[in-house]
Amino acid sequence: FLDDTACNLASLNLAAFYDLNDVNADFQHESYIHAVRLWTLALEISVTMAQFPSKEIAQLSYEFRTLGLGYANLGGLLMAMGLPYDSPEARSLGATLAALMTGISYATSAEIAAEQGTFKKYDLNKNDMLRVIRNHKRAADGEASGYEGLSMIPVPLDVTHTPSPTLVREAQKAWDKAYTLGQKHGYRNAQTTVIAPTGTIGLVMDCDTTGVEPDFAIVKFKKLAGGGYFKIINRMVPHALKCLGYDATQVDDIIKYAVGHGTLEGCKSINFDVLRAKGFGDSQITSLREALKSAFDIKFAFNKWTLGEEFLTRELGVPKMQLEHLNFDLLNFLGFTRSEIDDANTYCCGAMTLENAPHIKPAHAAVFDCASPCGRIGKRFLSTQSHILMMAAIQPFISGAISKTINMPNLASVEECKDAYLLSWKLCLKSNALYR
Repeated sequence: FLDDTACNLASLNLAAFYDLNDVNADFQHESYIHAVRLWTLALEISVTMAQFPSKEIAQLSYEFRTLGLGYANLGGLLMAMGLPYDSPEARSLGATLAALMTGISYATSAEIAAEQGTFKKYDLNKNDMLRVIRNHKRAADGEASGYEGLSMIPVPLDVTHTPSPTLVREAQKAWDKAYTLGQKHGYRNAQTTVIAPTGTIGLVMDCDTTGVEPDFAIVKFKKLAGGGYFKIINRMVPHALKCLGYDATQVDDIIKYAVGHGTLEGCKSINFDVLRAKGFGDSQITSLREALKSAFDIKFAFNKWTLGEEFLTRELGVPKMQLEHLNFDLLNFLGFTRSEIDDANTYCCGAMTLENAPHIKPAHAAVFDCASPCGRIGKRFLSTQSHILMMAAIQPFISGAISKTINMPNLASVEECKDAYLLSWKLCLKSNALYR
């Protein structure tokens, strides 16, 4: 915003306004509007309660009364609704939610100004501020021209691809109100919204994704306080699958493909009956059952620490020197093929991706694309451009900037990094943080 200003942050969990128990649910815009109004007021009150790192920042933040309202879990909401992150519909929805939030926030700020007065520097900036509000309003109306004082045109709201015409109408009404009230009363706050990264607070808010980020991975590992890990799939995946028309049995099959069964019981290529035929006894099978429940990879269970060195050398005939080698593969030693081992690994530990999952239709694959390839076999991931296009759709409806990581593969060249910065500039982004 301005040098030497700061703002207190508050982010709304978008998924909290969407009923995950209803596959036909609509976004609860009335509750969302109420939350925006409430938090605009709360943040306005917090301006005089905040502590700042320097006198200069405290002074200007007080004089301009900058707020930092935003939203989080956009990626989770899009997945739950069955919308690919890299799609016109997703970008339209992200932009509409931002437009509604900022429009309502500025309208609320004008209402507060009617009671408490404008921010201290408003009169010096009145004409420019109203011009900015008019430009926001034009973008919300989907206009491609007519912007005042801009040499580059922002990305207007894409009303053609909106999945929710109701939200678009509410957003446009919000900006009409924000401008009308602002003309009459001025504004209490020079800035009302930003998009924060919510990397830490998002965990407390129970968000599946942070800020405007897509999901980073379909399956995550949660460390347990008592030791060990367990795998969890993005909670939005089951709802997304139901929205896309998959029945309960298919959803269960798909989730088990992603997170695994945690056992070799029922596996066709390698199972406990096959292992018994190879010389495994009850004691070893019991140890394997326990180890496989939380294994990242089945080879982490098929080792001397799980099965015992004596059993491996005496009963299975593994040479001790070979057993000590870091690359020793017991299953390969026992005669299983790479294909059989890979199949067993996927069955037990999960593919950690929905690529090649049973029942998944090719047309639905993009819904589950993440910021990076998922699992051992995942190939799909969101392009650098998809991140930038999402930010560009949202930026015209945010007072400040968007804090977001633009993921790039580690093979990305210097030229590709330059192209990412250039595209961001052309699309009027205020920030760009590349992660290579």
